[in-house]
Amino acid sequence: MSAHPQLSFDEILTSEEVPLHQVTFVVVDLETTGGDRAQDAVTEIGAVKIRGGEVLGEFATLVNPERGIPPSIVTITGITEAMVVDAPRMDTVLPAFLEFCRGCVLVAHNAPFDIGFLRANCERLGLSWPKPQVVDTVRLARRVLSRDETPNYKLGTLARVLNARTEPVHRALDDARATVDVLHSLLERVGALGLRTLEDLLSHLPDVTPQQRGKRGLADRLPNAPGVYLFRGPNDEVLYVGTATDLRRRVRQYFTAGERRSRVKEMVAIAERVDHVECAHPLEAEVRELRLLAAHQPRYNRRSKHPQRAWWVVLTDEPFPRLSIVRSPKPGALGPFRSRHTAADAAEALQAVTAVRRCTERISARDPRGRPCALYELGRCGAPCAGLQSAAEYEPEVISIREVIGGRSVVVLERLRAELDRLSAAQRFEDAAAHRDQLAGLVRSLDRGQRLAALASVAELVAARPDGRGGWHLSVIRHGKLAAAGNARRGVPPMPVVDLLQASAETVIPGPGPLRGTSADEARVVYRWLTTGGTRLVRCSTPWDEPASAAGSWQTWLDKAINGRTPYAAVD
Repeated sequence: MSAHPQLSFDEILTSEEVPLHQVTFVVVDLETTGGDRAQDAVTEIGAVKIRGGEVLGEFATLVNPERGIPPSIVTITGITEAMVVDAPRMDTVLPAFLEFCRGCVLVAHNAPFDIGFLRANCERLGLSWPKPQVVDTVRLARRVLSRDETPNYKLGTLARVLNARTEPVHRALDDARATVDVLHSLLERVGALGLRTLEDLLSHLPDVTPQQRGKRGLADRLPNAPGVYLFRGPNDEVLYVGTATDLRRRVRQYFTAGERRSRVKEMVAIAERVDHVECAHPLEAEVRELRLLAAHQPRYNRRSKHPQRAWWVVLTDEPFPRLSIVRSPKPGALGPFRSRHTAADAAEALQAVTAVRRCTERISARDPRGRPCALYELGRCGAPCAGLQSAAEYEPEVISIREVIGGRSVVVLERLRAELDRLSAAQRFEDAAAHRDQLAGLVRSLDRGQRLAALASVAELVAARPDGRGGWHLSVIRHGKLAAAGNARRGVPPMPVVDLLQASAETVIPGPGPLRGTSADEARVVYRWLTTGGTRLVRCSTPWDEPASAAGSWQTWLDKAINGRTPYAAVD
C-alpha cells in the first residue's frame, strides 16, 4: 500500500491544506499537425501520472489525425502519415485519456497549447471537459527561475538546466517524462519558499492577481453540491452566472492560476459576494443557469443571455407563400437557428430544388399584375405574379416544403441529392462540394428541429438517470421544459418520489411554434440529458416518437458527407 493515499478530485479542490505530496498530477504532452486547434489535429498523446515523487502509470498512443501531416511537422516530430494511418482516432483515444487523468491535476509545459487542444476536441466530440486544476510548468519556471539561471524557458533548456533524466525530443511520452523531472525540480524550489500545499502552489503562480487571492474566501460557504452560482457586484448587480457539479470546487477555481480569462479576472476584482442555488442534479443546474442568464443578462457572460432570439424559417400566410426568416416561430417553422446566416442557408437549400417564389411582393390571387422575372426564364419560378400560375398549381411546391420540415417526406432531400450526383458526374467538383455542404446543413437543421419539436409535443414525461451511487436523478419534463427535479438516493424507492415530483411540478402552458414556447437552449439541454448517460423513461403522457421520414433517417449519409475523405465526390 502506498504511503500517501490518493485523494479524490473533490478532496483535492475543497480542502484548504492539501500537501503537495498527496496530490496526484498527470503530466501530459501532445504532438499535433500544427498550432491551430480549430484546423489542426493531435497525432500523439503522452502522459505520466505521479504522486509523492512516484510514477503511478503512463499513457501513450499515436492518434490518427484524419488529415495530412505537413513535412515541416514530420521533420520536427518524426511522426509520419504511415505511422498514424492504423492508429486509433481521437474519438477513441480521448475518452480513455480523460479516464486516465480523472480526479487529477493536469500539468503541461505551455499548458494553454496542450489543454486548449484537449478542450477543443472535447467540444468537437461532444464530451464534457472535467475542468481540472492546471499547472503550467512554463509559468511556474518563470516564477521560480531567474534569467541568470536559464537563458529561456523552453522545455529542452529547462531539462538541461535542471538536470532532467529524460531529454525532450518532440515525442509526447519522452517530453512528458522530461516535464515530470522539471516539475519535481521546480516543486523542490517552491518548497524551500515555504509553499507546501496545492493552494499555495496555485496562488504562487504569476497569473494570480492580488484581487483573486484576496477574494478566495467568497467560496468558503458554498456547498459541495451541484447548482448555479452568481457573482454579484457592489450594487448587488449580477455580474456572472455559471453552473457547476460542485459549487465550492468550481468557484474556488476563479481564484487560482487556472483562471486566465481577462474579463473574468476583471469580474472577480469587482465582485462582492457569490450567491448560489443548490440543485437536485446537473440538469436542473444547467436549466436554472439558462433562465438566470435570460433574467439578469449579466455583462460578463457571453452566451445564452437572449434565449428567445433564435431565428426560424417559415412559409408566409399568402395565396402564394414564400420562405421568410423571422424571430417568432409558428407551427411548421424550420429551426431554431443561432444566426440569421444559417437560417438563410437553409432557406436557400429549400429554394434551390423547389419552384417556390423568391420575390417579396404580395401577390393577389384574383388579380396578379406583375411581370415575370429572370427566374421564370430559367424555369425556377412559375411567375404567379403575372398570372401564369394559379394558386392550385403553386400549392405542390408549398406542400413539399411543409412535408420535409414536418418530417413526413424526404422528396426535397432526394432532389438535392440528385443534383449533387449530377454535379459530381459532370466533374463539377467545387460546385458539388458546395452543394453537398448545403444539403448537409439542411439535414442537420431539419434533424435538430424535428427532434426538439417531437420532444416539445409531449405534454409530460418523467425520466430517470443513474446517479452513479446506486440512486436516481429524476426529472419531470413538460413540453420540452424542465418542470421539476429531484433525487431518489440509494435505498429509497423511486416511484413515490416520482409521484411527489409530478404533483408539485411547474404548470407549463404550451405556447406557439414547434417548441411550444420553450426556449431553444433549454430544449437542447433537456434533449441531450434525456438521450445520453443511460437515462430511462419512467412515464410518458403520449408516445415520444419521430416520423419515419424525419431527417434522422439521413444520419448515415450525413456522417459520410462530413467525415468522408473524398470531399468533392457525391456520398452514397
